[in-house]
Amino acid sequence: MTGINDWIDNEVKTNDIVVFMKGTPAFPQCGFSGQVVQILDYLGVGYKGVNVLASDELRQGIKTYGGWPTIPQIYVKGEFVGGSDILREMFQAGELKDFFEEKGISTTVPATAQA
Repeated sequence: MTGINDWIDNEVKTNDIVVFMKGTPAFPQCGFSGQVVQILDYLGVGYKGVNVLASDELRQGIKTYGGWPTIPQIYVKGEFVGGSDILREMFQAGELKDFFEEKGISTTVPATAQA
């Protein structure tokens, strides 16, 4: 499992935002992954989607890596943020845009337009 762990670690550390999800950003394969894609696309941030359905080893590996049992999992600047519920709550509270900007990630949506 160390090979997949190293691969995941590299993805997390070399991408500003990475989403381990079911499906792809263009074609999410579950509602929770779809919600994350909609939120990130709305905010206009660049991110990398990793399809965990491509490999059982990856699907199990990300759960072990993050210590989080569900998918999707969102990482920002190497930090685990959470799943779709946490991202949605941050977005609805108006905190997500500020969080990204604090991390040096620009968004394209005006502050007044969020949530």
